[in-house]
Amino acid sequence: MTSGFKIIRDTTPLHDIPRGAVVAMGNFDGVHLGHRAVIGAALRIAREHGRPALAVTFEPHPRRFFSPNTPQFRLTDETGKLRLLAGTGLAGAVVMTFDKNRAGTSAQDFIHHDLIERLGITGIAVGYDFHFGKGRVGSPSLLVSEGPRLGIEVDVQAHVDIDERPVSSSAIRMALAEGQIEAATTMLGGPWFVTGEVIHGEKRGRDLGYPTANFRLDKDCGLKHGIYAVRVALGRGKERMFREGVASFGRRPTFDNGAPLLEVFLFEFKGDLYGKTLDVAFIAFLRDELKFDGIDALVGQMNDDSTRARAALAAAPDAFPKLGEID
Repeated sequence: MTSGFKIIRDTTPLHDIPRGAVVAMGNFDGVHLGHRAVIGAALRIAREHGRPALAVTFEPHPRRFFSPNTPQFRLTDETGKLRLLAGTGLAGAVVMTFDKNRAGTSAQDFIHHDLIERLGITGIAVGYDFHFGKGRVGSPSLLVSEGPRLGIEVDVQAHVDIDERPVSSSAIRMALAEGQIEAATTMLGGPWFVTGEVIHGEKRGRDLGYPTANFRLDKDCGLKHGIYAVRVALGRGKERMFREGVASFGRRPTFDNGAPLLEVFLFEFKGDLYGKTLDVAFIAFLRDELKFDGIDALVGQMNDDSTRARAALAAAPDAFPKLGEID
């Protein structure tokens, strides 16, 4: 299937790169409202001049390169980020490998070699706090000063505020770590989601009347342990289906207090999901993870969780991130 969303990498031949594009440049972890303002500016400039609009982003995240031993709670992995970018109306994304060579590239060389010579850009949009190049010398002000000489239009977007607080990936991580799903959703412009392959678990849920689809999330995932109302998407393209459910993320203290696991119970669903890849969007935080004295108390609480999850989902009927298709 051809998605129409073009992904350009360092290995992409020059003749396969559309010349004259307008780019939105950033790390785009989570593709939140601040990122979307930058993307919107690039789309506007591109429309005005009849040019394609692309995102320029970096993988792995520069934080991973500079602090490889520090846990990094990413809001989106590379694929998730690209799917979100594909849902914004951009024509594609330039994924630049962030390694020793790129970290050591001066800001001027990055502008001239990567942006002008290789990509042939005619315009660029960045956020007010985006820096690039060796020593983070590259800045929005540098782009503004160089733009006229290089013949590129430069747009610098101010921070996006909600309740007088700037939207940022760090603020969203903190909200998720505290179970503040509504705040995270507002800053993201849609629910936070994870994608995973369903694995075999202990099958305790089946015995309790709540068979679950189980996922291992990234080991650095900082989501608060607890119970959530979720919306789940199965499949891709025309075969994509949506279901609602209730999920537990945590260590299962009633049973084994083991490694963190996401367990999702889908309402009104019967079928084998083992090995399938699902998108799980978090709609509401219901309660903290608890340890119960017995199975009856646990099942009673699970019944109550399901009722509360249905109510939360009914209040957010259209909540799901807008994801585009990528090849």
